[in-house]
Amino acid sequence: MLQKTYPYYLANQAVAANTDLEVTDKFSGEVATRVAMADAAAIDKAIGYAVDAMPALRVFAPFKRQAVLEHCVKRFRERYDELALALCIEAGKPINDSKGEVTRLIDTFKVAAEESVRIDGEIVNLEISPRAKGYHGYVKRVPIGPCSFISPFNFPLNLTAHKVAPAIAAGVPFVLKPASRTPVGALIMGEILAETDLPKGAFSILPAHRDGADLFTTDERFKLLSFTGSPAVGWELKKKAGKKKVILELGGNAAAIVDGDQGGKLDYVVDRLAFGAFYQSGQSCIGVQRILVHAKVYDALRDKLIAKTKSLVMGDPRDEKTFVGPMISESESRRLAGWMESAVAAGAKIVAGGKVEGAMFEATLLEDVERGTDLYRKEAFGPVAILERFDDFDAALATVNDSDFGLQAGVFTDSLAHAHRAWDVLEVGGVVINDVPSFRVDNMPYGGVKDSGLGREGVRYAIEDMTEMRLMVMRETW
Repeated sequence: MLQKTYPYYLANQAVAANTDLEVTDKFSGEVATRVAMADAAAIDKAIGYAVDAMPALRVFAPFKRQAVLEHCVKRFRERYDELALALCIEAGKPINDSKGEVTRLIDTFKVAAEESVRIDGEIVNLEISPRAKGYHGYVKRVPIGPCSFISPFNFPLNLTAHKVAPAIAAGVPFVLKPASRTPVGALIMGEILAETDLPKGAFSILPAHRDGADLFTTDERFKLLSFTGSPAVGWELKKKAGKKKVILELGGNAAAIVDGDQGGKLDYVVDRLAFGAFYQSGQSCIGVQRILVHAKVYDALRDKLIAKTKSLVMGDPRDEKTFVGPMISESESRRLAGWMESAVAAGAKIVAGGKVEGAMFEATLLEDVERGTDLYRKEAFGPVAILERFDDFDAALATVNDSDFGLQAGVFTDSLAHAHRAWDVLEVGGVVINDVPSFRVDNMPYGGVKDSGLGREGVRYAIEDMTEMRLMVMRETW
């Protein structure tokens, strides 16, 4: 079970300032624990401490950063079950998915530990004309300065790790605002970081209400803002961020194309589509929302996918048999139910699922969804997927691109030409061939285009954003 209360972390130290934030068990709806909330004064202090930490972090050697990250890996492994249960309770994530996320948390810190000692520079040949004879150029990467991180509720361990671990590897101090619905995992992370010899002020982890956390965005002492969350919030924060660099990982409307050459592979395709659409109740920005199926295999795939969807167990996320747990809140469930009802009123058919009770939303499959509806155009962020038929592969690519979003897409095909065509044409950050767009490994570049955001995560790519190139020119003789 969770502790009765959790402190926040200010300049590496636990502070039991209050117990103002109630964190609920998303399945039962009962208060599971209470967490300290930071006010504007605490956030201001954290930023000041981060600024003050920069001189010490500049000389905090790469091998020391690596040791911090390796300590975290060790402690995450020791507290694996605790982290998984905390995630299951505070996010309502089925226990098997929760364990998978703890594994990815460990992977992300492992990758960061490896990258921390290979942040290299380069030699630049300056002798491109006679006037530069005898001049040599050298480039190294240096920490950008204090960073502001805002993490989401749906992957409160690993998406937080994708900010925190690269920051430690790069030697930048940070102030993190975890999602107020799911702060516990980040606070356990803070407890483990507090065991290390990171310089004072290297990190602060401060749960705060959105309306009281403007300093995370507007304070000019921050040199970078990294936000993961909804597009509406993300783009608004960018407007307010001033001169600092901004990295946005936002929403999606992910599509999977099933080409007409699947043969005996339909069972594999169906299993992956069901996973991509419905794992952790569809609350993933790269969850499968639109499924475009070639007419040759549409009927067979449709029947198999309906049967698979109906077989998924919904219930208590602590039960290992559960595949679909609660959505993050009843209000989110009602929002999605309203979109589904509007789509049905416009002619859509529910072919599997459709039942909603409180925050529990049954895995649901629809077809004949009109393309102008919210369910088709917007990010569902719940356990709903849409089936549609196509005859022409290029037309299917155009349909995928007919979206305000562009995070990842999946294409199931045996055609190398079609795979490359999709890679060339699809307006997304990543194309996954023969798997769902939900596939992610934690060292790969990950991010989107259009309303899905800007910049890339993946440890090495995040380190590049958190560091700047610094040039030295040396004249050979003088």
